[in-house]
Parts: sequence; structure tokens; C-alpha cells
Amino acid sequence: MSASPIGARAERAAPYHHGALHAALLAAAQDILESQGLDALTLRAAARAAGVSHAAPKNHFGDLAGLLSELAALGFRQFGDALRAAPSFDAAGRAYVAFARDHAAMFLLMFRSERLDMNRPALAEAVARSRQALADAAAKSLGIAPGTEAPPTPSQIAMMAGAWSQVHGFAMLLIDGRLNTLLRQWPGEDDWEGLLAAMLRRQQPSRSEASASGA
Repeated sequence: MSASPIGARAERAAPYHHGALHAALLAAAQDILESQGLDALTLRAAARAAGVSHAAPKNHFGDLAGLLSELAALGFRQFGDALRAAPSFDAAGRAYVAFARDHAAMFLLMFRSERLDMNRPALAEAVARSRQALADAAAKSLGIAPGTEAPPTPSQIAMMAGAWSQVHGFAMLLIDGRLNTLLRQWPGEDDWEGLLAAMLRRQQPSRSEASASGA
């Protein structure tokens, strides 16, 4: 006699310990998000993909906002790791856009605060760490040592905000397909990295001025 669906689900769920099940649910949710989109991601869908009872996600995350928030926290941790691995501000800019391009659904979720509970500790911490990684890269380009206690000057703040706006805007336009026409006209068709590098080079004079103003 074949095992019942409920029995089979219990057998699949049995190997999970509490922490492992939490991670498994997040992995299942990320797979749904990236393969089917945000609208397909529900508590039941995550449970079904992880092979556990429908009650399991609610026990771990409370509701869908909780699951999405923990998933966004995972994305911000991966995002922050990519930024910290970049040796320069321009490389951090490429890492920023590459993450958005390679994980478009996750990236869009991370910046959709109306779907997230920004008060969840895991998400708040992950956001803060990724912002710090970006700030450290920008500070390095201005000749400011990481961990410097002196606050940045107004010129430096303006440069950081401008650079972040440019890179984030570029990432959004790229994943929305809004740069396709420009990229077809760009030498080396679809070379988004070359276009981004050229855009960032145009920022070099303002970065130099901001660095000088902080000297």
C-alpha cells in the first residue's frame, strides 16, 4: 500500500530541526520568488515547496509579511556580502547592479518596504549592514578611513547620495528593460558594465571635489 500524502509529508518534514526548517522554508520561498514571482509566494506555497505542513511557515514567521521580511533580510545579507567583497567604489557599483540583475525579484522585494515589516530585528540588522558596506565603499573613494568618527562633510554626503541614486537608478532601469535601447546603441551591445563604468567616470570630478572639501 502506498503512503498517504499526509504520511509522505510527515516523512519529509521529520529530518528538519527547528533552525534547519527555518532555513529550508526561506530557501523554498526564495526559489518561488525567483522562478514564479512575488504573487506566487504564499505561506502555503512555501510549505508545499519545502514539503512540510501548511502550519509550519506560520509557526516560524507569523504571517506572509513576516516571511517576506525574513526573505528580504536574507537578500540584504547576500547583497551586503557582495558589496563588502568589492575592492573599490566602482567595483561596489558593479556588484550592486549585478546583484539586481541576477536576483531581480529578490532585489525588488528588498526595496518594497510596503510589503515588509521593517521592525523585524533580522531585517533591520541586515539593512543596516548592507548600508554600512555601501557607505564604507563610498568613504574609501573619498579617502575616508572606515570607522572614522568624524561625520562626513555636506559635500561628501551629497556625493554619497548622488552616487547611490545613480547606481540604484541604473539598476532599476536595467532590470525593468528601460536601458535596452541605449544598450543596443552602446559599443559592445548589452555591455551594461561598460555603460555603468562610463557613467561612474563622469562622477569622478565631483568625487574629487568632495574628497578635497573634507581634507
